[in-house]
Amino acid sequence: MRDSCHYYLLPIGGMATAALAGLLSESGFRVCGVDTAIYPPASELLAELQVPVRLGFDPAHIPEVEKAVVIGNAVPITNPEAQAVLARGLPYTSQAALFGELFCQNRKTVVVAGTHGKTTTTALVAHVLTHAGLDPTAFIGGVPRGGKPWRLGHSRWTVVEGDEYNTAFFDKGPKFLHYFPHIFVVNNVEFDHADLYPSLDAILAAFRAGVARVIGDGWVVANGDDPGAREVAAHARKVLWYGQSAHAQVRCRQFSHRHGNLVAEVALDGDVWELEVPLVGRHNLANLLAVAAVSRLAGIPPETLQKALATFPGVRRRLEVVGEAGGVTVVDDFAHHPTAVGLTLEGARERFPGRRLVVAFEPRSLTAGRAELFPLYERAFVLADGVVLAPIFHRHRLPTEEQLDRHRLAAQLKAKGVDAVVVEDGGDPLPTVLALLRPGDVFIAMSSGDFGGLPRRVLAALGA
Repeated sequence: MRDSCHYYLLPIGGMATAALAGLLSESGFRVCGVDTAIYPPASELLAELQVPVRLGFDPAHIPEVEKAVVIGNAVPITNPEAQAVLARGLPYTSQAALFGELFCQNRKTVVVAGTHGKTTTTALVAHVLTHAGLDPTAFIGGVPRGGKPWRLGHSRWTVVEGDEYNTAFFDKGPKFLHYFPHIFVVNNVEFDHADLYPSLDAILAAFRAGVARVIGDGWVVANGDDPGAREVAAHARKVLWYGQSAHAQVRCRQFSHRHGNLVAEVALDGDVWELEVPLVGRHNLANLLAVAAVSRLAGIPPETLQKALATFPGVRRRLEVVGEAGGVTVVDDFAHHPTAVGLTLEGARERFPGRRLVVAFEPRSLTAGRAELFPLYERAFVLADGVVLAPIFHRHRLPTEEQLDRHRLAAQLKAKGVDAVVVEDGGDPLPTVLALLRPGDVFIAMSSGDFGGLPRRVLAALGA
């Protein structure tokens, strides 16, 4: 570890912090950081950047900091290094505040917000603006295939994934309040993050606050097909609506799937354009239309948009095929909210027609493990042929009566013809998964975390 650096990232091992480290390093700042453990792809990105990292939280690890300690939202005030920062009077800030200050102020910033689809839509917007020669800076919550989750541009354009989660222990507001939007995209709004928001109304209020941050003559770009997005954007000064409804200014007239790609006929600038993107599922239709709307506001010709979309590489952990072994296709996916689970399974049906879908699901976020989502998960998982319900990751932080009843969920799914199995607390899902799989199956691992490397372990066990 260097004896000094401009910014010390506490922690550094997440995708957002690794992306911030990349932007800071490429901007000429010396960066270092700490975490308890770091896994690919973040570990690979940090190694490529040659960013020094220490493991384990210890006040002795803190170097001389020339600008600020950047404290992540997962760090509690009781963290020993956070305590040392406060006790020593060191300058500190949050990831969102620093990114906003350095890369969003006095720029044409596009903030992509919503309960679902943020990462794919942000990556799409960045890809299209780059293809159009607008040279944006980009900050993405996932890794584009064959790329990295950041891009340092040299124009006034910035594209950032706008997370509604809290900023830090010293700033409980949403991250997206720090980003000075010229364009604020609202793709959808649903109840999520039950550990922070007591109700849907509280989440709607947070998104309304984000909309209110739009600068000057900027725009809100909103999904007219989504009730939450409609409510949030209803009183904005300038709104560009997209969707399938008649009042949408960027309107999809019809869509289909062709050779594994999403194809949409979109009314844009007085003409109807066929837009094709290498994605599947109706949820990606909303993402595609959001990008078309942003593209229109950015002055990108429809034919340029058309060409850019066709070359989109996709995002890792979004129906990402990681390998095939024993006749089984193994897929890794980030889905964890029940709506995302259902939409992902719909997309998998489109992509793998006629094949048996076996899902292993880890309720990793505090919201995913909650009892009130039971009926939504039941509705989502009935789209699968087999379901393995892994232990609730944060079960020790939830009272038993508030936890998702996985045994009851499995019983309900079995009654509907789904081969559903529960992995008991502390158990390894691998043997249960292998017992369900047979040649010709598609196996999908769903978790907002690394799921203990389950996709890789399944491949190895099947002989890859």
